[in-house]
Amino acid sequence: MTRILITICARGGSKGIPGKNIRSLNGVPLLHYTISTARKFAGEFPGVDIELSTDSDTIIKIAADTGLQTSYVRPDALATDSAGKIGAISDLWKFAEATRKVRYDYVIDMDVTSPLRTVADLRSALEKLVAQPEALNIFSVSPAGRNPYFNMVQEGTDGRVGLVKKPEGVLMTRQSAPPVYDMNASFYIFRRSFFERGEISSITDYSLAFVMDHVCFDLDEPLDFEIMDFLLREEKLNFNI
Repeated sequence: MTRILITICARGGSKGIPGKNIRSLNGVPLLHYTISTARKFAGEFPGVDIELSTDSDTIIKIAADTGLQTSYVRPDALATDSAGKIGAISDLWKFAEATRKVRYDYVIDMDVTSPLRTVADLRSALEKLVAQPEALNIFSVSPAGRNPYFNMVQEGTDGRVGLVKKPEGVLMTRQSAPPVYDMNASFYIFRRSFFERGEISSITDYSLAFVMDHVCFDLDEPLDFEIMDFLLREEKLNFNI
């Protein structure tokens, strides 16, 4: 049986949106959306465990209110603004394997601050990763609004600007440019070998992308929170999370 670990990482500190992981979104703590989707996914697949990584007693309590108990506390060194998320996921993976006595084949990390995902998204992305054995991981993306081949520029040392990426020939429309994507941070799926190799970035030479066919964005600024709250409150999404 394939074993899968779902990790939910939620630091207590946040400068952009203070307390955002537990802030109310459409009347529900933000954290609850990710826990709910994780549980729905686990209900469809045998051999799935869910673990929480946080340094906050408040977050631990709010997660426990939904039935997600944890004995893991994220180490201080992995809870700073400069600490990379891969390190936090890896530490939780090692903890889960040691305490549960389980060898996980895949790790699915679901970001609390990008909850606009579905179980179908997770299922399809996992199937894509499984179908390509040489790939180490896959992560969710959305079609980008800007394109470095067409309407994104950078300034050179002489002060002049040019396209970020030079296309072959002259492109008259954005649609004719090579497609590019925004990483929306909603989820990442890793093979066990990703961590065994000691990878430190989610972008490797063996990474895949799963393109979402619906709206999805990360909550970085207070305005992002207001927009997502409106979409949920007014039922403007064409899917359920």
